[in-house]
Amino acid sequence: MKLAFSTLACPDWSWERILQEASALGYDGIEIRGIGQEMMLHECTPFLPEHIDRSMRQLRQHGLAIISLDTSCVFHDPAKLEAAIEEGKAAVDLAEKLGVPYIRVFGDAIPDERQREATIAQVARGLQAVCRHAEGTGVSVLIETHGDFSDSRSLQAVMEQVDSSAFGVLWDINNPYKYGDGEPLETTYERLGRYIKHTHIKDTSGADMHGPIALCGEGNVPIRECVRLLADKGYEGWLSFEWEKRWVPEIAGPEVALPHFIRYIKA
Repeated sequence: MKLAFSTLACPDWSWERILQEASALGYDGIEIRGIGQEMMLHECTPFLPEHIDRSMRQLRQHGLAIISLDTSCVFHDPAKLEAAIEEGKAAVDLAEKLGVPYIRVFGDAIPDERQREATIAQVARGLQAVCRHAEGTGVSVLIETHGDFSDSRSLQAVMEQVDSSAFGVLWDINNPYKYGDGEPLETTYERLGRYIKHTHIKDTSGADMHGPIALCGEGNVPIRECVRLLADKGYEGWLSFEWEKRWVPEIAGPEVALPHFIRYIKA
């Protein structure tokens, strides 16, 4: 397994500093969720057409890879479905240009339990459309265990309706474990494992998935058990540290969190 971090951790860092710090700390890759104040991936300065070649050279010089482009695509809203599909397709196109293996999307919410099946079917339609666009590009479209789709049964229901070689799951280990009364890691893996291509590592305290963010090992998410489970199952993907400094500015800065994760996970 290789180690990465999401740029959510360092919203004030430049592209150059992100690469310098990642390399110096011993990370293997980075996951892009905005750079500086820009959240639209295709508008981030390093990924503008005139800058892509230089940015790719910088990555190689630092011995790093971009492992995922993390979009804001959500497929649950009928009024925004077509826009979400187009955003997803644009992210696939950019990922192909950059040689990035994954883009991340969300199912996100089930606003009305009476419409659960219809919402799940719509999320699957959105995913199917973006996955079809990705086939043959070398890019996989990963739906994250997030929001109401942290519940692995709901995500499993989506998976059953998507048929594409470009489809996969991003396992954010905090969310299914903290959803409701908590879901055993083995149960999550049993339902989702054959589709898991990428993993987010984060720790929280409290009883649910919205509990306070904690440095790894200082919350109550069973990170060590998760890594052991992945190893036992032969997982060879990435472990990506998701430190949500961009959304929760009062938590520790990247200067604290990023070296802490490296020390913790290697131990």
